[in-house]
This record gives sequence, structure tokens and C-alpha cells, in this order.
Amino acid sequence: MTQAPVAPRNIRRRHDREIVSLAVPAFGALVAEPLFVMADSAIVGHLGTPQLAGLGIAAALLTTAVSVFVFLAYATTAAVARRVGAGDLQAAIRQGMDGVWLALLLGAAVIAVVLPAAPWFIDLFGASDTAAPYAVTYLRISALGIPAMLMVLAATGILRGLQDTRTPLYVAIGGFALNAVLNVGLVYGADLGIAGSAWGTVMAQFAMAAVYLSVVVRGARRHGASLRPDAAGIRASAQAGVPLLVRTLSLRAVLMIATAVAARLGDADIAAHQIILSLWSLLAFALDAIAIAGQAIIGRYLGAEDTEGARQACRRMVEWGIAAGVVLGLLVAVARPLFIPLFTGDHTVQDTLLPALLVVAVSQPISGVVFVLDGVLMGAGDGPYLAWAMLLTLACFAPVALLVPVLGGGLTALWWAMTLMMAVRMLTLWLRARSGRWLVTGATR
Repeated sequence: MTQAPVAPRNIRRRHDREIVSLAVPAFGALVAEPLFVMADSAIVGHLGTPQLAGLGIAAALLTTAVSVFVFLAYATTAAVARRVGAGDLQAAIRQGMDGVWLALLLGAAVIAVVLPAAPWFIDLFGASDTAAPYAVTYLRISALGIPAMLMVLAATGILRGLQDTRTPLYVAIGGFALNAVLNVGLVYGADLGIAGSAWGTVMAQFAMAAVYLSVVVRGARRHGASLRPDAAGIRASAQAGVPLLVRTLSLRAVLMIATAVAARLGDADIAAHQIILSLWSLLAFALDAIAIAGQAIIGRYLGAEDTEGARQACRRMVEWGIAAGVVLGLLVAVARPLFIPLFTGDHTVQDTLLPALLVVAVSQPISGVVFVLDGVLMGAGDGPYLAWAMLLTLACFAPVALLVPVLGGGLTALWWAMTLMMAVRMLTLWLRARSGRWLVTGATR
């Protein structure tokens, strides 16, 4: 007897269940990550202004260093999900372990650079004479935890590829709680000051890495996967990550250019810009959660050689991205007069914020499509195209943004330039998704 075709509504419901089951825990884990820095800031802030300033500079450097290597999570998710779709869990975990070993090597390399060069990095950021010693102390100690941070990224990618986003959520919550307890105990109980905050964060990061590794090791033993480093596998993981590294660096360049332009517009504009960036990052977490679901789901479908399933999942996730963008945009537009006073009491900054935030609200549906298609193409292992597309976007954005102060534009004009950047990204990603060239099936791309 032939099986009856699945109704389109049932297909959408199945995709919806998959997206929600992966995206909701992923969103929780993403939001938990910035809480590390927030907890450190709250605890160190009571030590004094120089200590807090030093923490801010060092934390910015650490965040940049780790975010550059976010490809460890993205590339690993796609590679593992393909193997899962192909039904080879042993190879999936083996592939993921190559990413973990690569993370360890990269972490060791970063430590070798940061420890001796910490004073130079701090000076490059223009730290004051009072804040610089605290910044150097925090940076040098916290750098010891970078291998653990990168291992967490790679291990998170393994679990996402295995269609598990709940474990990363639990680990993130536990890590945040442990970090807070250790910071209080070491900063005040042991009277270590800012060094205690750094050591607490390092210990929490290694505890998270240990939990992740225990989960991965149990899975490896269950499926007979080797845990030993494999040179060819590590090299393949690095090669898959290079295009995503280019993409990430190009995106960081966009944000740096935007901040530099805002700084040239005046104090009120740069203050308003920093507030908008904070909000923009929070909105990005919600949209990135759908993208993470896309990485895992698309990789699995392509590994199973189900191109039609991949197309349908992509279409449904784009619908989710647009809907989420509309909802977030409406929330920003309606609530902006209410939450702006929470960030600043300066009326000049508030007046600068209001129109610029309206631009951010309008751009959210575009951002929804961009994040989703970015995740879809990452899940398909289409890194080289993402790299070239982001370089093209940077080339379009840079001259427009740099013209803003020249032409007498303000912060609102700058955020229209940011919206243009997102529109260019959407166009390049939509053209690729429409072409179908990303639909490369098999256990490996």
C-alpha cells in the first residue's frame, strides 16, 4: 500500500515543532552568555571606577577575540548535522571532536599572543593611567580561559548538530550561576579584587567546558567514535572555518566603522549609538536563535539527501524570520518612548535616539530574513559564498557610512546606512537561496 502524501499544513506544523524545539533553548543560551560580563561588571563596579573601566576595556578585547572564532560553533554544527542526516552518528561525533581539538590549538595560540602583548592591547584602546593596570591584570588572567571558551563553542556546535539545544541552555545557566558565586567569593571573600573576578570567570569557563566534554565523551563511547586528534580532520575543520572567519571579520568591520562614524558625529550621537547597538544585539539574539535552528535542520536534511525537505524547511524558516522581525520591529517602535529613559536621562541623547530607533524598528523584518538565510547557508556548508557576500556588503556599506558626517547627516542617517547594509545582505543571500546551488547533498559537502 502506498503512503498517502503529507498535507502541506502537516509539513508546516512539523517544521514549526522542529524550529521551536531548537530555537527557544538556543535563544536562552544566547541571552545567558552576555550575563557573564554583566555579572562581572556588577560585582567589580563596587570596587571602584578605575577597576570597572579596566574590566570594560579587557572584556571588550576578550569578547572580540572569542567572537572571531565563532566559526567553531557554526562550521561544527553544519558538519555534524550532515553526518546525523546521513545516519552516521559515529562519524558525526568524530567530526565534532576535530573541531574541539582545533579549538584547543587556537586557544593556545591566542594565549601565546595575549599574555606578553596585554599592555600593548590595553594601551591601543586608550586606557587611562588609573584603569590600565586593572585592565592588564584582568586580560592576562582571563586569557587563560580562552581555550575553554573556544572548546565551549566547538562542543556547542556538536550538540546543535546532534539536534540538541537544551543541553547548551542548561550549561549556560549553570555556568552563569557558578560565575556569579565564584566572583563574589574571590573578589570580596578572598579579597582578590579584580583578579578574583577574572579567576572566577576562568574557573566557570573551564567547568562549562568539562561538562560539555563529558557529554561528548559519553556519546563517543556509546557510538564507538575515536577521541584522539586527527591531523587531517583538524585541517579540514580549519579549512571549513576560514570562509566563516572572513565573514565574521567583515561583519565586525561594519560595526567598527559604524561606531567610528558615530564618534565623529558628537558625544550625544555616540552615546545614543551605543544604546542602539546594545538593543540591536539583543534583537539579534532572538533572530539568531532561528538561524541556529536553521543550521541544524538544513544540515540534517542535506545529509539525508532530502533536497525538497531542505527547501521546505528554508521556506518555513524565512516565514518565521519575517514574522519575528515584524513583531520585534513593532515592539521597538511602540515601546521606544518608554524604555529610552531607562538608558539615559540626557534629553539630547533621548532626542537623538527616538528617530534612529524608528529606523531600527523598520529594518527588523529585513534582519529576520538575513539571519535565517545566513543560518540556512551555514547549515548547507556554503561558507565561501557567505564570505564573498559579506565582503561585497562591506564594500557597499563603508563609503555610504563614511559619507554620513561629510554630508552633515546624523545618527539617523547612519542607521539608514546600516539598514542599507542589511538590505544588501538580504539581496545576496536571497539570490543564493533562490538559485538552489547551496543544495549539495551527502554526509560531506
